[in-house]
Amino acid sequence: MKKPISATIDEDIINWIEKEISNTRKYRNKSHLIEIALDALRKKEVRK
Repeated sequence: MKKPISATIDEDIINWIEKEISNTRKYRNKSHLIEIALDALRKKEVRK
């Protein structure tokens, strides 16, 4: 089950997210990109 959260994010990162979403069909929306990025970080941390 997914739950909504709130986060304060640097404007440069938000601009990058918006460019990524508009330049590719890889991500459905901001939430999808953030979820994929956090999952990749989690997997990287587990491998250490």
